[in-house]
Amino acid sequence: GDSEPVVLLCTPRARLKKIGQTVMVGDRVLVVEPDWSGKRGAIAQVFSRQTELGRPPIANANQILLVFALADPPLEPMQLSRFLVTAESTGISVSLCLNKADLTTAAEHEAWRDRLSLWGYDPLFLSIQANIGLTQVSDRLDNRITVVSGPSGVGKSSLINYLIPAVDLRVATVSGKLRHGRHTTRHVELFELPTGGLLADTPGFNQPKIDCSPTTLGDYFPEVRQRLQHGSCQFNDCLHRDEPNCVVRGDWERYDHYLAFLDEAIARQQALDRQSNAESSIKVMTKGEGQRQAEPKLASQSHRRPSRRTEKQSLVDLCRDIDSSMGDRDDD
Repeated sequence: GDSEPVVLLCTPRARLKKIGQTVMVGDRVLVVEPDWSGKRGAIAQVFSRQTELGRPPIANANQILLVFALADPPLEPMQLSRFLVTAESTGISVSLCLNKADLTTAAEHEAWRDRLSLWGYDPLFLSIQANIGLTQVSDRLDNRITVVSGPSGVGKSSLINYLIPAVDLRVATVSGKLRHGRHTTRHVELFELPTGGLLADTPGFNQPKIDCSPTTLGDYFPEVRQRLQHGSCQFNDCLHRDEPNCVVRGDWERYDHYLAFLDEAIARQQALDRQSNAESSIKVMTKGEGQRQAEPKLASQSHRRPSRRTEKQSLVDLCRDIDSSMGDRDDD
């Protein structure tokens, strides 16, 4: 009927913990033995996920709404590019929303629209104060599970407060000294939209890490994908840096961003390789009372000390050889 849904405090069954099954925000689960009066229940099963994000930890999202401000704090192309690459790496659809449009001119809007079009994006311009673009944003959120992301202080909480008035998220002002936003969201939470769909607010952060391999970085730039549609590089593992006959390297605005992120991806890969090599040469020994001690692994079997049985057999063989040798001498 029209009754309000009941919110239950649920804990996973011990069986889920034994098999290493985690429960994430956005998961579809089977709740058993609900205690409606006490508003508690147990999670017996986690159904398969359509999508899964590690940062922020959320399941079954099918859209990322990336929110940036045109001013206060000012829009920084490198930071925007970093967020876009991180969002693209999830494989989930990305929508770009530029907030605080009332603080900039129509000419600036057109300049950013043309610029971002070359990046491969069609941004929405938004202002809650001036009631600009709010209907278009609502239309993009209907009947979808959307993750709202972006730097601190760009107006994410204000946007959610407008879309879902009952939420009333805490809003912080922008730091006057650094012109950076302050963090107001501390955890991931799903909110139900009045028009249908769910919205996940996530903690704001200013510099997401480039967390991909060097060879896959180009997949997260629409400009690279477009160039590869019209041609191919000479090498399948081309990094689009200094390889011959590369169709990606060239005069496009974010190529410098790509090279900067590529250096980060290479450094990350090298660190992972060093860690892997170090772990492969160390073994962990468990001692009494739960103590653990790391010892270097032996390089090969030949470096190990022979067993006492082997040493005894070798001594017996040596004695036989000596006896045989002495017998030969007696015969002579």
